[in-house]
Amino acid sequence: MFFDGFALETRAANGQSFRLRRGGAGPPLLLLHGNPQTHAMWHRVAPALAQRFTVVAPDLRGYGFSSKPPVSAGHAAYAKRAMAQDMVALMADFGFPKFRVVAHDRGARVAHRLALDHPGAVERLCVMDIVPTLTHFERTDMAFAMGYYHWFWLAQPHPRPERMIGHDVEDWFDIQTGREPKDAGFFHPEARADYLAALRLPGTVAAICEDYRAAATIDLVHDRESRAAGIKVQCPLLALWGRKGRIEAWYDALAIWRDHAAGPVDGGAVESGHYLAEEAPEEVLIHLDGFL
Repeated sequence: MFFDGFALETRAANGQSFRLRRGGAGPPLLLLHGNPQTHAMWHRVAPALAQRFTVVAPDLRGYGFSSKPPVSAGHAAYAKRAMAQDMVALMADFGFPKFRVVAHDRGARVAHRLALDHPGAVERLCVMDIVPTLTHFERTDMAFAMGYYHWFWLAQPHPRPERMIGHDVEDWFDIQTGREPKDAGFFHPEARADYLAALRLPGTVAAICEDYRAAATIDLVHDRESRAAGIKVQCPLLALWGRKGRIEAWYDALAIWRDHAAGPVDGGAVESGHYLAEEAPEEVLIHLDGFL
């Protein structure tokens, strides 16, 4: 079953509207998705987590069927600080001032900022298949520029990338996710359909580009300010990444995260590519069971 036992609902918080799934009972757990996906990416792990936790899995602002603030010159609406504030407000509206966070890809960047800006709210943090944004940019070389070329392309001025993606959104999705053209691969048919339906909504592609524009501008300002002030992640942190992916090949991820955290850091590689929770859910759940 696809999200068996979960309610699909829309909730307002921080002046935005969020589509989300919620289920389970126990301590609160927030799941944050990546690009070009929606909360549907958690369908293989959320039901198991809901046996022990109250799981809240929203579409981030700009993504899925949540609010999509317009393009702006400074990209402030898509700063990870603003997106993190969304999640604090959303969880508070459910009555959860403190919660655990498990996040992947772009959602993990939101979660990193969430832990920096709201240390009293985040009890435990798991980040999947990333190192901090500032680290990526400051270590940019030929390999990173070629492997993460979409970071630089999506951050180009509006509406250049939006116009090109708009010619064939499904083809771009397949390229972006590394799938063979029109091949669902390991994506559940309902999840893939949800991703594509969201991408076809007016404003989604522009929002994704704004996310990347923010990452290359205002997010770096915030990250440098936090570094200068000595602000680090305070809670226990678990870093996971795909053994077949670029994090494994290019970085000592645990060493990097330990440099960005004041609390304990653990983690390791999962036998997967970039999409850990969909490619290797059983292994991900083993890591999460020991950490959460």
